[in-house]
Amino acid sequence: MPEAKPLDPFHSARLVYRAVCDTPADEAFVHSIQRDAEAQSGSSYGLLRPESMKASNEFKQHIAEKCLLGAIVCLPPDGDSDDVAGEPVGIVCLKSAPPKVAHHRSSDISIDIARKHRGKGYGSEAIRWALWYGFQMAGLHRISIGTFSFNEGAVKLYANLGFTLEGRQRDFMWFNGGWHDHVMFSMLEDEWRHVQRKAGMDV
Repeated sequence: MPEAKPLDPFHSARLVYRAVCDTPADEAFVHSIQRDAEAQSGSSYGLLRPESMKASNEFKQHIAEKCLLGAIVCLPPDGDSDDVAGEPVGIVCLKSAPPKVAHHRSSDISIDIARKHRGKGYGSEAIRWALWYGFQMAGLHRISIGTFSFNEGAVKLYANLGFTLEGRQRDFMWFNGGWHDHVMFSMLEDEWRHVQRKAGMDV
């Protein structure tokens, strides 16, 4: 167990994590994420429809108020800036369990990275940070993440990040004229700590 001392938990090697703000800038950023139909098709099993600003604002309110953790993923601020964070690059969430099942200490991660910032490893870094936050700060025991069988990049990424493949819900999603599986991964607290200690981290 690491020595307890005050710390700022809202940063990782290259990224900063801040609250969702009630500003026109955050409204526009969340809408830019939500209206990216190609990205949403790989992460949401809802019927794809053009995203309205009203729907995006409802999602923005949900991640701000209803999630265990809902954060805007950002680059660091400029060196001479007093801002907490710089340019936003994505959204990361740990979903909140209803009170009657909260004692199971389980959550799942959702991650979205803006199109122009993909391919830079920010999604991987934000997921690793969310695992750290969930296990080390929020006291979770189990964190899951899922995708669809046609999203081969996400399947490979989650396996490479150390998640265990739990199984598939077969023919779970109708998309683009065919049926596709829901692929489910998870990581347990002890598994995460084992990997961190092997890497020399004090957790």
